[in-house]
Amino acid sequence: MVDPSETRADGRRPDALRPFEVSWDPMGFALSSLIVRTGRTAVLCSVCLEETVPRWRKGNGLGWISAEYRLLPGSTPQRQSRELLKLSGRTQEIQRLIGRSLRAAVDLEALGERSLLIDCDVIQADAGTRTASVTGAWMALQLACDRLIAQGILERQPIRSQVAAVSVGLLEGRPLLDLDYSEDSRADVDLNVVASGDGSLLEIQGTAEGAPFSRGQLNVLLDLAQPGLDALLAAQSHALSSRS
Repeated sequence: MVDPSETRADGRRPDALRPFEVSWDPMGFALSSLIVRTGRTAVLCSVCLEETVPRWRKGNGLGWISAEYRLLPGSTPQRQSRELLKLSGRTQEIQRLIGRSLRAAVDLEALGERSLLIDCDVIQADAGTRTASVTGAWMALQLACDRLIAQGILERQPIRSQVAAVSVGLLEGRPLLDLDYSEDSRADVDLNVVASGDGSLLEIQGTAEGAPFSRGQLNVLLDLAQPGLDALLAAQSHALSSRS
């Protein structure tokens, strides 16, 4: 069980999120862009439009959403080499996660035969980069679709629900929400949870870094994740409404 009286190295309670901030439109030529910050983790999310779809998608009237994810060279204490021709397994896994999560919340027929290309570039990594990318990418996607409707390119809103993601984990037996690197690097269990606006789960990625964990511990972690997801969904709505 979570003990709310305990505190962590940064002063947070076990069930507290890191500070969440959004900066809008740092990129002038993208359809939409933002920088999402969760504590010291910062991700630049942008959306671009292409008036076409992949070859295998053509002719059926459906659009497409794809995502790319990268750690920028100066985003970690030791410089990350740029991934150019060959992507690491981790990078491929994360960008597929982002794409799947967003497509699950979108009516692709409403896009027509168009593609929305989402880029998530990590400016600073202090754990939780994939969950911050999903959460930020959804906001950038919402703004992009709003702008396409305003421009008369889309006839109706293709987004059917919100999407947010958060990490939870076990560190020395303690369940923690939204781990930073000092916690994530030592966690016995690491879980990433993606959910839609109605609380439905879209994806769960879990790993026992040390000993195996029980079904009961999994339930505790999922119960811990839900209020964090609710708070992130509310923060997304507030950030979008505040910019208009």
